[in-house]
Amino acid sequence: MRAAGRILAAVGIFAALRSVALPAAPRWRLCVFHWLTGSPCPLCGLTRGLFELAKGHWRAALHFNLLSPVAFAMVFGLLWAGPARSRLWTAGLAAFAAYGVCRVFLPSV
Repeated sequence: MRAAGRILAAVGIFAALRSVALPAAPRWRLCVFHWLTGSPCPLCGLTRGLFELAKGHWRAALHFNLLSPVAFAMVFGLLWAGPARSRLWTAGLAAFAAYGVCRVFLPSV
C-alpha cells in the first residue's frame, strides 16, 4: 500500500472511531470468557476504549481497558511498513498476555 493509501486508510479508521458513540454499559456482553468466569478477559472494554480514545477521552478509555492506548497504536501500526510494526505487535501482544493474567488472578485490575 502506498503512503497516500495508508494515510487515507488511517483517516478513515479514525473518522469511523470518532463518529460512533457506544454505550458505557453494553446491554449484552459478547465475551464468552466473561460468561463462563464472571471475570473480564484482557480484551473486555477494548472496543469502547478505542472509540473513547478517538474522541480524546483518555480517562474513559483507560477505565474501559488499561491497554486501550496500546491497542490504538497497534491498530494504526497495521498501516506502517517495516520492522517497527512487528516490534509494536510483539510488545503489544506480550502486554495483553500479562494484563490478561493480572485480570484473571487480580479481579480488581
